[in-house]
Order: sequence, then C-alpha cells, then structure tokens
Amino acid sequence: MKKLTAAAMALAALALTTLPLSKGNAQDYPARTITMVVPFAAGGPTDTVARLVAESMSRSLGQQVIVENVGGAGGTRGAGQVAKASPDGYTILLHHIGQATAATLYRKLPYNVLTDFEEVGLVTDVPMTLIGKPDLAPQDIGALIAHVKDKKDGVIYGNAGVGSASHLCGMLFMSALGTQMTTVPYQGTGPAMNDLIGGQIDLMCDQTTNTTGQIKAGKVKAYGVTTKNRLKSMPDLPTLQEGGLSGFEVAVWHGVYAPKGTPKAVVDKINAALVQALQDPKVIARFADLGTEPVALDRATPEVHKAFLAAEVAKWKPVIEQAGVFAD
Repeated sequence: MKKLTAAAMALAALALTTLPLSKGNAQDYPARTITMVVPFAAGGPTDTVARLVAESMSRSLGQQVIVENVGGAGGTRGAGQVAKASPDGYTILLHHIGQATAATLYRKLPYNVLTDFEEVGLVTDVPMTLIGKPDLAPQDIGALIAHVKDKKDGVIYGNAGVGSASHLCGMLFMSALGTQMTTVPYQGTGPAMNDLIGGQIDLMCDQTTNTTGQIKAGKVKAYGVTTKNRLKSMPDLPTLQEGGLSGFEVAVWHGVYAPKGTPKAVVDKINAALVQALQDPKVIARFADLGTEPVALDRATPEVHKAFLAAEVAKWKPVIEQAGVFAD
C-alpha cells in the first residue's frame, strides 16, 4: 500500500474538520471553540448578558464559548451572519427582542426570522427604566408626563439606534402619551448614556443591565420601571403603571439561536448547557445585581422559545406599522 505523504495527511485532516456536522458525529460535539455572536457593541446590556451566560456554558460544554460582537443595522448584521453560518453548532446567536421586531422594521431583511434559525431557549427578561438627565425639571413620572405633553418635540429622546430596545421603549412611551418627542438615534447604548449624563439629551429608556449602576450612583434621574412589578434591586423606584401609564409594560427578553439545520442532538447539547447556566449561582447573583433574573426553566426550551418568538413577531407588527417607523 502506498504511504501518504505528510502533506496529504494534513490535507485529509483539514477536510475532516471542515465536513458538515452529521448525526453520526454530533455525539462528539463540541470538539472546538464555539462563537456566540452578539449583534450589538461590546459593553452594552445584551453583551453583558451574553458574557455571563457564555462563561458558564463554557464550563458545561468543556469548550470555550467566546463572544463576538457584530454590531450594526439594529442587530440584523450579526443575526444575518449567524443565519448564513454552517449549521454545525459552532456559531450561535444571543439576541434580544429585536429578533422579533426586525421582521417588521426591516422590509428587505436578508433572512427570515421565523424559518432561518433553530431556537435554543430563552435566557432572561430584562426590565427597562425610563431615565432622564440629572437636572431635568420633573421630579416624578406624573410631572414628566405633563412635561412631555407640554413640550412635545422640544423634549429630546435618545436611543441606541433604530431597532434597539431603547428605540422600541421610546415608541411605546410616545404612543401611550399620544405625543411625539424629538428622537436621536446613537450608534449604541454607551454614547447615548454619555450624552444623557452630560445633559445633551433629556430622556432615555434602557435595560436595567445598563442603567442600574448609573441610577444608584445618582448620575441620571430615574422615573420608573417598565414592568408591572417593582424591582427587588431598586424597590423605591415605581412602575410606570403606578405613575399613570395604565397597561404600559415592556421587558427585553433574550434568546439563543443556532443556524437552521443544526442537528437536533447539537441543539439539545447547547440547550442543556444554557439550562445549566441559568441555574448557575454566579449567573443568578450577577443577574440580580443588574435588576433581572433567569427565565423559568420551562421557558428555556426550543419549543417554548419558537412559539414565543412567533407570538412576539405578531405582537409588534401592528405597533411598528402604526408608528410608520421602518429601518429601510
């Protein structure tokens, strides 16, 4: 028998590593580093959630889960990259509510939110807080509502960009008041927060993973939380419903996705690592510090995640269409 040269053996090994994952070798997953794409800038609220979860999942899977930030286009650039990735479990996505709203916000979306991914499981529902610059005159949500209705587009509202969670919260707030503010989109949460602290903009609504520290440090003025119940981490902060915005409720849910066609055995392994991460005392404690908590384990399943995503797409479609705000 003719012996293989070293070069031929190397090429054969390379070919094996690039073969699509099959049911037969799914049992060996994971055999190398996994990339978790976050479709937003590093340091933002979704990035914070992803890094906590990825660290814990790395321990469960026995391979490193690294976070790659692929920002731009309201999260659709990173999501699109994962949609086109090889369905082998080595490229996954952690995205927030924007995965559902993109289906309507982007009329020329290069992927289908509902059919181009395998849902792995939900992660957390992060509350949001409505916050103002430090010297904004109104002292509570009731006074703020009156102020916004009086000043209208004289009030400057900043958000992290079209399709961001802060953009969606602002749309709901203006819809509830029947008043339009002047909206300034930024390239991420960090620049918007800096300008709010500096007094260049008046208001912002963002996830507690990004606002809790600023509120507790007194760098911004907090008006209320967007969930129906007060936060354990900030029990003195009223809900917006308490302040007069009946039925106002929004939380930024997060979920993990794999490309469509990823073998079920691999999805199940990723899901098992996710479920373990959601029970990790370190993750639970850090989430609590940030004003949130892991979802109940019965929501951290592919089946529940899939149904929930479809319901969220249907829920946000009329809201966005009525506002007439599109990203393309």
